Amino acid sequence: MDIRRDIYQAIADPTRRAILTLLTVGAMTPNAIAGHFGSSRQAVSKHIQILAECGAVDQDQRGREIYYQLNINKMKEIDHWMESFRKLWETRFNQLDDVLKDL
Repeated sequence: MDIRRDIYQAIADPTRRAILTLLTVGAMTPNAIAGHFGSSRQAVSKHIQILAECGAVDQDQRGREIYYQLNINKMKEIDHWMESFRKLWETRFNQLDDVLKDL
């Protein structure tokens, strides 16, 4: 049985969100990713493993190196889930604008 981690728990961690932000530029090796953080390569590798287990990143073996890249479809899934909240926030901000105009 293939049990995957929950994407929302994975992105709750600020380091993992920072890794995802780094990967928006392009695919990177674990060493290149670790170079952006003040923690050990092992700690960064654990974060990458969690992101891979939830499907947020894909890995690509190129010779002896493994490159990690964003899984765009998973990011779209998150965006789709957030869309309902985005609409709610926009509605509330528009209502606040109306109240402030009346003051």
